[in-house]
Amino acid sequence: MFQTNGKKLVGLLLAAVMVALWGAGAPMAGAADEKLDKAFDALKTYDWGTDRSVLKPIEEAIVASHKDAAAKKKLEMRLAEALKSNVSQAAKDYICRQLSLIGSADCVPAVAELLTDEKLSHMARYALERIPDEEAVAALREALGKTSGKVKVGVINSLGVRRDAKSVEALTALLADQDGEIASAAAASLGAIGTVESAKALTEFQAKAPEKLQLAAADACLVCAERLAAAGNKAEAMALYKLLAKSEIKHVKLAATRGMLALAGKKEKPTEKQ
Repeated sequence: MFQTNGKKLVGLLLAAVMVALWGAGAPMAGAADEKLDKAFDALKTYDWGTDRSVLKPIEEAIVASHKDAAAKKKLEMRLAEALKSNVSQAAKDYICRQLSLIGSADCVPAVAELLTDEKLSHMARYALERIPDEEAVAALREALGKTSGKVKVGVINSLGVRRDAKSVEALTALLADQDGEIASAAAASLGAIGTVESAKALTEFQAKAPEKLQLAAADACLVCAERLAAAGNKAEAMALYKLLAKSEIKHVKLAATRGMLALAGKKEKPTEKQ
């Protein structure tokens, strides 16, 4: 009888504790939601020089949503909506940084709208480089035809960061661009992508590159050879190294020689001290 009553008492005590915890948790959750709402309101008028601490609840919510997919998605959508609103450049910069942490394909359209904006393109690319979904890199590819000058150079660089094999054809065409910065960036990105197709494009470019782009072409080929070797495409990598070993640019020739030795499984002979 005592044991039965004891068990009932323990059960009642546990229930009381659960109710107390639930009762305490509800106000805490409500307070957190209220702080988050205030932070999003503050985002509407946020600008350079404003106290950044007013936005801290957004960052805390992002950290807290790490294992809560529903909460993370809700935050992503709120940030995307804010990005499309008439907020300051500083606010959009902030939003892009946060979306780089939790963004998915769902926020890509809002971020991609900024790619052609000279002032905001950099931060849009920062986010899209880190959002893992295919839609993010597709937005960068699409922006190639909508941009020019330094903004286009930035987009090209981001495609290299993403190592987007689907952009090889478009980047190859840009090797002939009259803007040397664009041509140079296209070469560098093709090298970073490091596929057999990009190696072919760079080999042809290296053979006919104007003098002002010869170094850029050679460096891109070196990077491409390294990527190929790492991916197991040793024959293609060796072909690039052999081509570069004939270069008159000292560091290029040396790097190519080292690359050939590494592929052949040989160690570089130590140079004699002068």
